[in-house]
Amino acid sequence: MEATQRNAEAALVPPVDIRETAEGISVVADMPGVAKEDLSIGVEGDQLTIEGAVRLRESSKLQQVYAEIRVDRYKRTFVLSRDLDTERIEAKLQNGVLNLFIPKVERAKPRRIEVKTS
Repeated sequence: MEATQRNAEAALVPPVDIRETAEGISVVADMPGVAKEDLSIGVEGDQLTIEGAVRLRESSKLQQVYAEIRVDRYKRTFVLSRDLDTERIEAKLQNGVLNLFIPKVERAKPRRIEVKTS
């Protein structure tokens, strides 16, 4: 495999925090350098994929001397439970932090059963 092809397929895995509530799942992913127009969020079957291209807005007058990270995109895939409503996913990107909320389907939400007396 050529080096340019390897670099095209390479991606950083963004660190995430995942929290579950009675209402759904919250995913917070750190994706610094990714703008809204360079972000892609998709669901295929039971998989959620987030992908984003990094654009560092550096001055054209600067010349790179050293770089520890040479990959210019993020990608991460998650397997979702059937208890989540993928049709109603909400996404917000602010200051390089992606916030996703995936609500639970009604049947999966906890509910209280009323006990009747005879």
